[in-house]
Amino acid sequence: MIVNGFERIVGHEQIVEHLKNAVKYEKVSHAYIFSGEEGAGKRMLAAAFAKTLQCSEKGTEPCGTCLSCIQAESGNQPDIIWVSHEKQNSIGVEDIREQVVGDIQIRPYSSPWKIYIIDEAEKMTVQAQNALLKTVEEPPAYGVILLLTTNAEVFLPTILSRCVLLRLKPVGNKKIKTFLMEEIKVPDYKADLCVAFAQGNVGKAVKLARSESFEEMKGHVVRIFRTVEKMELSDLLSALKELEAFKTDIYDYLDLSLVWFRDVLLFKVTHDANVLVFREEVAALQKHANRSSYEGLECIITAIEKAKVRLRANVNFELAMELMLLTIKENL
Repeated sequence: MIVNGFERIVGHEQIVEHLKNAVKYEKVSHAYIFSGEEGAGKRMLAAAFAKTLQCSEKGTEPCGTCLSCIQAESGNQPDIIWVSHEKQNSIGVEDIREQVVGDIQIRPYSSPWKIYIIDEAEKMTVQAQNALLKTVEEPPAYGVILLLTTNAEVFLPTILSRCVLLRLKPVGNKKIKTFLMEEIKVPDYKADLCVAFAQGNVGKAVKLARSESFEEMKGHVVRIFRTVEKMELSDLLSALKELEAFKTDIYDYLDLSLVWFRDVLLFKVTHDANVLVFREEVAALQKHANRSSYEGLECIITAIEKAKVRLRANVNFELAMELMLLTIKENL
């Protein structure tokens, strides 16, 4: 039987050890912050910790067979509460008062702990944080609050000072690649691309490995950049129109573009096809490496990064992409 506990988590060994020791030595704190980018594994860590705390076997892994574990696996453990919020971009004071502050006064239904998991906790308003503060300062003995966030710096200093802060670090590429090949069953070359693109984020790597649109995006990146230096203005305009299809995933597209040109730069330095992510395109990458200067490639990489910055600043999409493509063409 597969149990979604700590053993299923890729990387984050120090955090897992900390949480297991907290359970083993009965040193569980009443408030934790799991801080890391989206897809890094915050939800899995929090869920595994919550399951372990409530498990009837009282070990450092959930057993997977007791009633609590079965309920937790199906999302129906009454003493593991995932806090929800109606507004998409904020968690308001009423959300916290109703689902945490008021509810925590009621003793656990059937478990040793009552655990509240607040995902996207960076969306809590100042008023919501202040409402939570008293509970964090003086929780009942059975209360545990887990705040999951992409940005711990937005919390009030008084919240931060009363929580155990656990920062999720990037996971090693070899571990992610092994996981993708063994668990997701993706081939070697695709695992390499997903790993390079995910930059230590397991969730992102898994999402990419399963994504059909990612394959389409990769194909477009390869097709455009194989021949971009030969394109006439009309060809560039056509490529620009095609980019509209990837507008909703444009940051992923730009990250793929960065991987391509970093491969060019890497081949120029090493002349080793084995270190490349797009190694099946070695002929095109070698051609670019031979034609381009180091300065030109650095200029291209900077241009792609600038395109991301411009888009986040709401610069016109076509203008940002046009400037990027022209810079790439001029420096190849």
